[in-house]
Amino acid sequence: MYRKFKPSRIFNGLHFLEKGQVLICTEEGSIEDIIPESEGGDGIEQLDGILSPGFINCHCHIELSHMRGRIPEHTGLVDFVQWVMKSRAATTEEKLPAMQAAIKELYDSGTVAVGDICNTADSLALKIDSPLRWHNFMEVTGFIDSAAEKRVNDAWQLAAHFQSTQPGQVSLSPHAPYSVSKTMFGLLNEQLAGKITSIHNQETRDEDALYQNKSGRFLELYDNFGIDISGFSPTGKSSFQSWFPYLDQPITVLSVHNSCSSPADIVFAKDEIDTRGQQLYFCLCPNANLFIENKLPPVEMLQASGFPLVIGTDSYASNRQLNMMEEINCIRHNFPQISLETILSWATRNGAKALGMDDQYGTIEPGKKPGIVLISPEMQAQRLI
Repeated sequence: MYRKFKPSRIFNGLHFLEKGQVLICTEEGSIEDIIPESEGGDGIEQLDGILSPGFINCHCHIELSHMRGRIPEHTGLVDFVQWVMKSRAATTEEKLPAMQAAIKELYDSGTVAVGDICNTADSLALKIDSPLRWHNFMEVTGFIDSAAEKRVNDAWQLAAHFQSTQPGQVSLSPHAPYSVSKTMFGLLNEQLAGKITSIHNQETRDEDALYQNKSGRFLELYDNFGIDISGFSPTGKSSFQSWFPYLDQPITVLSVHNSCSSPADIVFAKDEIDTRGQQLYFCLCPNANLFIENKLPPVEMLQASGFPLVIGTDSYASNRQLNMMEEINCIRHNFPQISLETILSWATRNGAKALGMDDQYGTIEPGKKPGIVLISPEMQAQRLI
């Protein structure tokens, strides 16, 4: 049995098609064809809104879902990190229903695949036979060089557990420049060749201050948690220009947040990447940036860089919702000169390519099963198939 949809417009992951087109797919969502309405015959379902491929959420933390509403807004990143470190512990009875609710919201609002940051196996049981497809990033932290090898080995053990229980995409992910030592970056660089990784980048100016002259509020964080950084030497450069050279293998890198990235960082990235077999994506999580720092990334500058952009929601700890359409609407509201067509491509095709899932997701074309989302005239999204 086939279903035939004629919406107001069809967005195929790259651009809007001419009006009057009919999408034909199986009951399970496999794309058969797109044809003019005049050739569609009987049984066409008329829809008011835009049909789009399912959304790809490139940055999420499902295991923090129980922290919804626990952290006040606009604390700044340094205080936010301390809130998370002090209050993320919870029982399975608290965590499980919160993660279930998060996954349901993702699914219902049109997300089909997720790049999920994992520090534990808490989310693993829910991902087995999940209606969503997952790339699980095993996050690694440790600002002290002597702990690097053990932390990386522990992360690989967690990755092996995920891989054996839920076959799929798994890789390691350095948490952030302020929480990963130079030695740890070196170990990860050796082991991530040919893989995808993700890193939180330049969410706050304090991150640049740390690397430029060993100043800023991260010194307070280290002191509060008894972390000795006497062995850390500033580079005199921005955070991005300091850590990006450490990952010089052919890796796909998702640089997440980028709220304080500068034109000089973009020039640096272009110069560096010309010598590598690498892909660099900038991931936007605008509602989380507003929640934590009340600051948005320089989206226009990132768009103009020529590097592909993708979108994520971050977690319930730093966001009121995990609805990708709300991230799209936030970008549209704050950067009205960027077309809806462009932003939708970030949330679909670019995201699928970034996570290595464009075999099935990201575009509406025959043979794929990308999920079908209806975007209403009020710019709300719901999953059709």
